[in-house]
Amino acid sequence: MQIYLDHSATTPPRAEAIAAVQTTLTQQWGNPSSLHAWGHRAATATEQARIQVASLINAANPDSIIFTSGGTEADNLAIMGVARQYQTPQNLIISSVEHSAVEQPAQLLEEWGWQVTRLPVNAQGRVNPLDLKAALQPNTVLVSVIYGQSEVGTLQPIEELGEIARASGALFHTDAVQVAGRLPINVGHLPVDLLSLSSHKMYGCQGVGALYIRDGVELVPLLGGGGQESKLRSGTQPVTAIAGFGVAAQFAAAEMATETPRLIELRDRLFDLLADSPYLTPTGDRLHRLPHHVSFSVTHPPETEEGVTGKTLVRQLNLAGIAISAGSACSSGKLNPSPVLLAMGYPESAALAGIRLTLGRDTTEADVDWTAMVLQQVLARLIGHSSLVLTP
Repeated sequence: MQIYLDHSATTPPRAEAIAAVQTTLTQQWGNPSSLHAWGHRAATATEQARIQVASLINAANPDSIIFTSGGTEADNLAIMGVARQYQTPQNLIISSVEHSAVEQPAQLLEEWGWQVTRLPVNAQGRVNPLDLKAALQPNTVLVSVIYGQSEVGTLQPIEELGEIARASGALFHTDAVQVAGRLPINVGHLPVDLLSLSSHKMYGCQGVGALYIRDGVELVPLLGGGGQESKLRSGTQPVTAIAGFGVAAQFAAAEMATETPRLIELRDRLFDLLADSPYLTPTGDRLHRLPHHVSFSVTHPPETEEGVTGKTLVRQLNLAGIAISAGSACSSGKLNPSPVLLAMGYPESAALAGIRLTLGRDTTEADVDWTAMVLQQVLARLIGHSSLVLTP
């Protein structure tokens, strides 16, 4: 039995997206910048996808969508594209639970003399809007807060945060990679100036993402070259991947009304099935949460000498045919605690023991039930309490 519960890492490309890719490979493979018929066919496919992605987030102007190589480049273009407009260091505000695609550009700006303010979060990983209001300075030019945290599933109060930033005159960016296609986004209403998207998080192809840029917002491009994508992202567009992205966005928008409630029901079922486990502590905000996201930190009885890490559980469940992911990262052979869990106040031992189970289009109730049983069996065996082992 094979069960894939790592949809926050990547999603399997849907059949319709694959078909769009195949069509472009055989019929629309030209360079979109070329003036002849081959180029026109490729440009048509690219612009159709731009309309489809814009529609997903209710962007009135399709040209506000700039295609990138993925969510990471979209985040970098947002952060550095704003920062490079200034000759002297300014103030940037981010949350303390950002994806590394925002945190690392922020660290680079610090090396350049910028002041970076990291907003604290509560034990559920949520930013208090009052903290943003207090952190704003006259030279705050950009605020960037992740919409849905990929590791612990917490949704931020983006509308309120965006309004506060807008009132101060600062631009507001959000990484919506985990949210887009799972929850409705309306940039016509939402007070965001920049918003990052990724194709492979919504059953499209890897290698393509997008940055929504509100009309009137200026950015300095990261790449020099031919001036594609409104001169903001030079390089010949990957038409095949972009076409798949567009189709995936179109289907995500059409299916959201039925798929999101289904995921929420499965998500809550998995939480409930594991609620009595003495070895799992839920992480993140249960109320303000991504619809497909379940996460825990492994807890250990006091007599346990060595803790079970998230990485250990990933390996053990993989042996059972179940794919999940861990929050901690391995660098140079050393396991590092999750900076997100540390920011939420967890001790280092717990920050080494985070796991994430993320559901998708193909996840069934039977998958959830089986996973809960297997996970409890694995925990009972690893932590040494055989009396807790369940039977199928």
